[in-house]
Amino acid sequence: MFLFIILYLVLVLIRPQEYPALEPAHLPLLPVVLMVAMLCWLLSRNKNFTAPQYILLPAFLLVMMFSEIMNGWIGGTYVELTEFGPIVIAFVLLANATNTTHRVRIVMSTFVLCATVLAVHGIEQAQTGIGWTGVPLIQDGRIQYVGIFNDPNDLGLLFVLTLPMAVYLSSGGSWFGVKRLFWLATAALLLVGIYLTDSRGALLAVALILGIYLWRRLGMVTAALLGGGALVGMLLLPSRLQDLSPGEESASGRVDAWYEGFQMFISHPLFGVGAGNFTDYNFLTAHNSFVLVLAETGFIGFILWLAFVGYCFWMMLCILRYKPVLADAQATAAWNGERAIATTLLLSLSGCVGAAFFLSRSYAIVLYLLAALVVAAYTNARRRYPALPGFDLGRNALRLATYAAMVVVVLYVVVRILLAYQ
Repeated sequence: MFLFIILYLVLVLIRPQEYPALEPAHLPLLPVVLMVAMLCWLLSRNKNFTAPQYILLPAFLLVMMFSEIMNGWIGGTYVELTEFGPIVIAFVLLANATNTTHRVRIVMSTFVLCATVLAVHGIEQAQTGIGWTGVPLIQDGRIQYVGIFNDPNDLGLLFVLTLPMAVYLSSGGSWFGVKRLFWLATAALLLVGIYLTDSRGALLAVALILGIYLWRRLGMVTAALLGGGALVGMLLLPSRLQDLSPGEESASGRVDAWYEGFQMFISHPLFGVGAGNFTDYNFLTAHNSFVLVLAETGFIGFILWLAFVGYCFWMMLCILRYKPVLADAQATAAWNGERAIATTLLLSLSGCVGAAFFLSRSYAIVLYLLAALVVAAYTNARRRYPALPGFDLGRNALRLATYAAMVVVVLYVVVRILLAYQ
């Protein structure tokens, strides 16, 4: 099963089936490979559903389907099932198949290598105007790819979340230092790719990753100073970040879309206006994954989605805060390895969610594949360190609803402040 889910991951990221030269063949590679992986999983004995995400994600799918019914489109339930259902399956399969630390590293390596291929494609685009896929630069000179990465912002998000993985993989140096240099080279290519996407959300997410890393290593004050300095340096680069202000046309349109999203939520508070229906009420999409979920699936869907993402962060923080009794140097080295993986995935999550704050990527598969890797890493760690906490959804239900309400209030206040400065 693991081989097939890795193949599925490669097809999701590199997407050769969508190259213009092959697209007329309409090869159903993704669904076929996913189906084979699922059959292998069904026949296997090793199935694990201990993490709360295994409940939250299918429940979120059901709310998406019900939101369509509540808004008068029964056929929308089939659309959501066929579009988001495979994402739920891929999440379960990847989280279950990645059942060793070695496999966690393999998945990270796959993420990084595939993202590097896309970065090299972007560099070729920037130099020649067109990549080997036949896809050209977009009109304003930013790089793009095929399929779900035909938007430079999506491409930047992928580069951002794989950047910490590349740095982590470089720490396991061997082969006379060649391995370390190789992974550092991939990290450099990803940084170049981020710059060529000229995605403001991706650039800000890099600053966020750097700030969190420095916070973990040097403390809050030092992180704020150095991270702020890095952000100022980014603002000095020739990029769209220089135009970032509430009154700038693109930013202003996003703030207006956020406000309209809250109006949708107010008029449909429980189940929203229906998954995928935001642009039926506003000519622009939400440009904010949080607002999009709130507007389209209401407060019920928002609780489930926020809890799904929140538990991923909680898991990694639990590992970083846990202090086991270590018997010898070997046990210490093993635990340091767990912490390194947790730190890496925390940074990747932070970058992904940070970039998604400026993008409508609530239902994008990349987020859920990353979450599957997080769940797998925590499940593996808890198998070796049983004292790590489990998570009881029933006991935390009220807390989760309270946190979701607090996030809604904070988002609304931010939107009102930004509107006032337009």
